[in-house]
Amino acid sequence: MSDLRSRAQAVLERLVTPEATLRDDQWVAIEALVADRRRALVVQRTGWGKSAVYFVATALLREGGAGPTVIVSPLLALMRNQVEAAARAGIRSRTINSANTEDWEAVHAEMAQDEVDLLLVSPERLNSPAFRDTVLPWLAQEAGLVVIDEAHCVSDWGHDFRPDYRRIRTLLADLPPGSPVLATTATANSRVVADVAEQLGADALVLRGPLERESLRLGVVALPSPAQRLAWLADHLPSLDGSGIVYTLTVAQADEVAAFLRSTGLTVSSYSGRTENADRLAAEEALLRNEIKALVATSALGMGFDKPDLGFVIHLGAPSSPIAYYQQVGRAGRATEKADVVLLPGAEDEAIWRWYDSMAFPPPDAVADVLAVLAEADRPVSTGALEPRVELSRSRLELVLKVLDVDGAVRRVSGGWTATGRPWEYDEPRYRRVAEARSAEQQAMRDYIAGAGCRMEFLRRQLDDPAAAACGRCDNCTGVPVDPAVSEGSLAAARGELARAGVEVEPRKMWPTGLESVGIPLKGRIAAEESAEPGRALARWSDLGWGPRLRELLGPGTQDAVVPVDVFNAVLIVLRDWAWETRPDAVVAVDSLTRPRLVSHLAQRVAAAGRLEHLGVARRLPVGRPASTVNSAQRVKALHTAFDTSALVVDGRTVLLVDDVIRSGWTTALVARQLRQAGALAVLPLALALDA
Repeated sequence: MSDLRSRAQAVLERLVTPEATLRDDQWVAIEALVADRRRALVVQRTGWGKSAVYFVATALLREGGAGPTVIVSPLLALMRNQVEAAARAGIRSRTINSANTEDWEAVHAEMAQDEVDLLLVSPERLNSPAFRDTVLPWLAQEAGLVVIDEAHCVSDWGHDFRPDYRRIRTLLADLPPGSPVLATTATANSRVVADVAEQLGADALVLRGPLERESLRLGVVALPSPAQRLAWLADHLPSLDGSGIVYTLTVAQADEVAAFLRSTGLTVSSYSGRTENADRLAAEEALLRNEIKALVATSALGMGFDKPDLGFVIHLGAPSSPIAYYQQVGRAGRATEKADVVLLPGAEDEAIWRWYDSMAFPPPDAVADVLAVLAEADRPVSTGALEPRVELSRSRLELVLKVLDVDGAVRRVSGGWTATGRPWEYDEPRYRRVAEARSAEQQAMRDYIAGAGCRMEFLRRQLDDPAAAACGRCDNCTGVPVDPAVSEGSLAAARGELARAGVEVEPRKMWPTGLESVGIPLKGRIAAEESAEPGRALARWSDLGWGPRLRELLGPGTQDAVVPVDVFNAVLIVLRDWAWETRPDAVVAVDSLTRPRLVSHLAQRVAAAGRLEHLGVARRLPVGRPASTVNSAQRVKALHTAFDTSALVVDGRTVLLVDDVIRSGWTTALVARQLRQAGALAVLPLALALDA
């Protein structure tokens, strides 16, 4: 064995265990980085040992006098695991991310003193003006190795594309000749591999292995209702080996499912992008120590969470991409002989897919509006100040700005964004092809659910694995379906949980920024004397219980009609359980563009049932643009003069404000403001659905 490989083996033993052995394919990657100073892309299954490659390479390069390794890593969970693993090998590591801003200055000082072997950086930091202009150039010159973890995020063909990753191109372009670079991923088809390899450079070494996961037992259980799927979880989770993850498609579902499972006596926690960082850490630790049976999680718990003995992954609802699905189920069975992987698809899945589709890169005229506003400005414009002037949601506006920044058409500076004057062309054919690829992935997911062939082979073929073959373990290969049985007791409990009516609606507390720039004198906190009180809705749009019924009643293409009996009875339960400080004594309906009959009928029936005075309708005026305008500033701009409440006598009244759907909350906020200004003591919003 060569001296370099012997030293690599020694590092691996410190990193893992004294019994660990460096595999030939790992050595090929390490040798390419350390001895040949090449750029390499490693596409290997989850659990193969990609992190061992860059930890060992880091130790060897540092021994030879090279600068620190810089790892661009997308998730905090991934960073935490990597810091702990690096310490076992004697590698001094630090992180720079959104969760440790108070440490950044100290980390920079340690870097300057060469006291850091490995720096983990979130991709968002690459786009920060201060980091981009001061730290990034220094890293480009001093880094001994650059690692792009979860490299499929670099490619807009990838299932988890992140615009901030495109800044990596700048980092790579600024590296001195002969600087080694490693990109790693477990979820990349041939198109993504080619895209990432092209960004690495023409001579990049691509090491691609088979994606078989011999421990996974894949299966699909098609159950006809949300209640049966919840009951299945309650009945079958206790018998599954070890602890695991139950994935849901939305935050609301994660909270709803976790609450139900806890009510049956199972120890579970919910986990999503809205979970506070401290609570995330506690939940991850509880799962790692097997103190809970499962985390009920959104895709926020995905890349990077490493529990080798994870016994199962269950999906309540199908992801829109089989590649994303492979990535998530890959959390299970890394160090176990057997792990159960079960998909419980639902009828509501495709509506959620369509919502995510609506967040795609916007059309050319919307992008042109952003560039025009910035070009006309004589100073930097903040994202908040842009919102009232472009019809894009905050998330899509941020997406556009990041892409334009990386492409050089705009620049993020202190105080906001400026136009560079560099010509920018909208690549419509590419965006159309990406959209078509997303559509094809959705069809592939339908095919996976309905297919009779080997499920693992199907997933591997979606990733263009040339070694894909029947696994012999999944439900289709064995001919033994996953047990679909649910007990009457669990089914009754699930039905009871899903029939529960009522969610709280938090009122808007702050006006959107930038309204003064379009002539609307509203800013800062909404005054208490002009604000709505916390309200209630029958259910969230995406809830498993009342959600499907409300989408059936209120969804696109449905007809305006009177309120159905079952829905009205549920509203009465919401009102009965509402612990308001002051009972309302009057009802006002919000004039609806699409369902005036339904809202008016609901308000009249509520007034009659509660013996409240029906004061009439907050009448919508034929001015401005529709209230469906996409961001908060635009909605306030469109709505702030859109309602006439002058005919409503509300002085000294506590008003129940009735609407069909609360989406942004701005219709409620602005009508409530008018009613409070007219003398209403309080305004209590009531809606059928909360679109959140």
